[in-house]
Amino acid sequence: MKKVCFLGSSCIYPRECPQPMREEHLMTGKLEPTNEGYAVAKLAGVKMMECYRRQYGLKGVSPIPCNLYGTNDSFDPRTAHVLSSLVRKFVDAVDGGEGEVTVWGTGVARREFLHVDDLADAALFLMTHPDPPEIVNVGSGFDVSIRELAARVARAAGFGGRLLWDTSKPDGMPLKCLDVARMTGLGFRPRIGLEEGIARTVAEYRDLKKGIRTP
Repeated sequence: MKKVCFLGSSCIYPRECPQPMREEHLMTGKLEPTNEGYAVAKLAGVKMMECYRRQYGLKGVSPIPCNLYGTNDSFDPRTAHVLSSLVRKFVDAVDGGEGEVTVWGTGVARREFLHVDDLADAALFLMTHPDPPEIVNVGSGFDVSIRELAARVARAAGFGGRLLWDTSKPDGMPLKCLDVARMTGLGFRPRIGLEEGIARTVAEYRDLKKGIRTP
């Protein structure tokens, strides 16, 4: 029988969700206003998969990944997410001899990160599993503050200057860490740690700037 994979997102959990966020917490509270439109669209897809499975017996699975980054990420400041955006800021600062980098928000919000290559492995794992759960979190199982993430990216880029925080910009959800017990119970664990993943992403952006890699 054919299977369908519909990717969710940790953004679909309620803003004030208990931590770590379990699959049964979906649709139990208000969404984060800054990503409500995206979250509602994703939730509609997840519910569609549930209904198709119930009514038609469709073998579908909805992996819910945490914040993703890595291979072929966007470094465009208009579309980049937090980790790739930080990589661009710090690498450009090093290349330009700048002594300060400004980061959005207060830095206290916490996020969980997963390299996209691990998500690809997880999707294949679930699609080849004989009976995967309908909904399953996919992540590393631990989070870091944006302040700590910025410090890690700065070190990987070789930036030794000062970090400034633009507190006029929103932090988004204060906490967002997934409970990955359901996925680890199936036998899957990510391979790429955050330090290694950041180093890879810094190297990819430097190759992009040199014209070695195309966007």
